[in-house]
Amino acid sequence: MGHEHSKFSSSPEDSSSVRKGSRLARFKNRLHFRRKTTNASPSTHKLLSAGNFTGIALFALLRAEMQFKDKWIACLSLGEQTFRTKSSQQTDKPVWNSEKKLLLEQNGPHIARVSVFETNKLSSNTLVGYCEIDLLEFLTQDSDSDIETFNLLDPSVPGKVVGNISISCSVEDPIETEKGFVRRILSIVDYNEDGMLSFSEFSDLIDAFGNQLATSKKEELFKAADKNGDGVVSMDELASLLAFQQEKEPLLNCCPVCGEVLQISDQLNSMIHLTLCFDEGTGNQVMAGGFLTDKQASYGWFFKLSEWAHVSSYDVGIRSGSSSSHILVYDRKSQRLVEEQIDKKIVLSMRAIYQSKIGLGLMDIGVKELLQNISEKQGAKMDSLESAADIPKFIESYKGQINLAEVKYPLEHFKTFNEFFIRELKPGSRPIASAEHDNIAVCGADCRLMAFKSVDDSSRFWIKGRKFSVQGLLGKEMCSSAFADGTLVIFRLAPQDYHRFHLPVSGTVEQFVNIPGCLFTVNPIAVNSKYCNVFTENKRVVSIISTVDFGKVAFVAIGATMVGSINFTKKKGDYVKKGDEFGYFSFGGSTVICVFEKDSIAIDEDLLSNSTRSLETLVTVGMRLGVSTRKLS
Repeated sequence: MGHEHSKFSSSPEDSSSVRKGSRLARFKNRLHFRRKTTNASPSTHKLLSAGNFTGIALFALLRAEMQFKDKWIACLSLGEQTFRTKSSQQTDKPVWNSEKKLLLEQNGPHIARVSVFETNKLSSNTLVGYCEIDLLEFLTQDSDSDIETFNLLDPSVPGKVVGNISISCSVEDPIETEKGFVRRILSIVDYNEDGMLSFSEFSDLIDAFGNQLATSKKEELFKAADKNGDGVVSMDELASLLAFQQEKEPLLNCCPVCGEVLQISDQLNSMIHLTLCFDEGTGNQVMAGGFLTDKQASYGWFFKLSEWAHVSSYDVGIRSGSSSSHILVYDRKSQRLVEEQIDKKIVLSMRAIYQSKIGLGLMDIGVKELLQNISEKQGAKMDSLESAADIPKFIESYKGQINLAEVKYPLEHFKTFNEFFIRELKPGSRPIASAEHDNIAVCGADCRLMAFKSVDDSSRFWIKGRKFSVQGLLGKEMCSSAFADGTLVIFRLAPQDYHRFHLPVSGTVEQFVNIPGCLFTVNPIAVNSKYCNVFTENKRVVSIISTVDFGKVAFVAIGATMVGSINFTKKKGDYVKKGDEFGYFSFGGSTVICVFEKDSIAIDEDLLSNSTRSLETLVTVGMRLGVSTRKLS
């Protein structure tokens, strides 16, 4: 490989690097897979063999010695994996102590290239030296040293040495990989951050793994971990138990981060996939200084998880073999409880993101921007001609919930997925209750409805966000005193629903106000989070409808993750009739909230009764909502 010990002199900066190298060595001494084998017994030390070139390599760029002073960065590439250090101080002996995990594949690339750039030039980074390291040779040789030094070659003069660089590389023990991953994911499930897990938290986690056999044994597994029988277990105890169980009978059938089905026959590669999927969630390609803590790794996982959870919740096609949770809603038409399925991995993800301190803490460091990016990318995808191929799969995944007989146009009419998503219905498909009586309000969407006499009631039974208020929802400009404690109706649309919204009352559209904001999900898990206010923080459009029978009615169309735009088909000054189409949401589920002035409407009793039990009611456009209680002169 052409590596030699450097002829350059040492310096005080090197001593700190050696201490760092020693720490890396101490870490490697806890591993079964490692390079150093001197005085090792076969039971505790293994060399990586050519036929077993697979695993997670812990590659550290420690320090370099150069021929002049500058600010330096080092870049590492292995196949398509490319990472860089942060810039050093102005020096001729840069110290980075930067570590990264690399995926080693049996039939994959094994030549790692390390490049060192000077960064002080005004134009761009300049490549000063490079070396190539055959990781297969490096990791299979017997060596007494934990740190190796390689000559850096001049890219423009063959054979000329311009400096040297010291690196360390080892292969992580699969058992440590398992334990580290489990500890990290369990730290996310520990919602109250007390360091202990209840059976309920543990049960949710096992359910999310999608393994029916493990689900049937979770009580047995929990008892095995709960050594003192106090009903809770520490995360370390549980991590040890699950890692041990994974060796006997794998608990993970699919990746909780990306949803990929894991091959049970290849446990090592499965754990490699899980760990890298977990740690690389940020997409941040700067090498970390030292090893990631569980909490630091959790940040990356949350970014990855946020993207996966929100995309998957509206994904086309339900993954086969996924474990589903059931949400009960009351179908007003059939007058019975019905179950809605939602992937348990999505439930776990939503809880982790919206109902934990660490999850919402990340909103300040990039998740809000991530959700915006997700929505823009997915919106563009669903407007492409290629997206039309997803329409049949979408219909099949929601079999029995989309009535094609009601759709105005045949399927071949829709040239993109979004065209189908905002489909119109045939005239008469949604009869309007008491169409000639404007004192009776109707439901404004095919949706799951919650209705409350007052904002206080809504906060007590449904909206758990911090200090939710009508003023926060409508904005100061639109919120009159009559709205402050008015009646609240929430229309939540799911992806399978007809996504055009209609007017609940007759009157004149007075104005529209756009309020910028985030794109949090409108899933009830987020709405019930005490850490955020979905309805007052999300992007939304507020309109005011002036009516004879109900006074002023605020109509709020709320954007959410995956909703690229909110579109209105009426304009300011239009006179509208209840049941008329008012607008539509592009791809994704979303929500409409109507606020009636205080004492202006009596909501139908069945809707109120269900809502006080935190039970959503499945309704369609035009169903009766309530009757006016205003005394008209």
